Amino acid sequence: MGCKALFIGGIKSGKSKNAEIYTLKHSKTKPVYLATTEFFDDEMKERVQKHQMQRGSDFETIEEPLKLSKTLKNKEGFVLVECVSMWINNMLYHGKGEEEMTREIEEISSWQVESVWVINDVSCSVVSDNALAREFIDINGRISQLLASKCDEVYNTVAGISVKIK
Repeated sequence: MGCKALFIGGIKSGKSKNAEIYTLKHSKTKPVYLATTEFFDDEMKERVQKHQMQRGSDFETIEEPLKLSKTLKNKEGFVLVECVSMWINNMLYHGKGEEEMTREIEEISSWQVESVWVINDVSCSVVSDNALAREFIDINGRISQLLASKCDEVYNTVAGISVKIK
């Protein structure tokens, strides 16, 4: 069991919506939606509100920006983790390192809970002149690879279309 699927794609590619559809299709009970976004400004709040309206009451929503494994420890059924890239951002912002992030992913993926993950593909851009941006991109890439190795299925999403690549 463990990691069921990973949806990866660019920002506004449709990966979140497709991950939600996938989760609802495969879940026998009301799934958990683990929202990781922290609210730093009004624009981010607006983005989150759009996601909340999109998923409606189909999910049990839990908001947790940092402690994924602690939050999911005793959950059963399907869990949708959205968005891993925002979680990585939060972890870096709060001074957490890649080793801690990797341990969290490894721990959750070893459980019986069926998890669906959403992450941004940030690998198709130029190398930033900002050290923190480069660190984020590198960690995001390595976490994407880790999740892909743990998940049964991986979907690349472009223009609202998710194509199974694993």
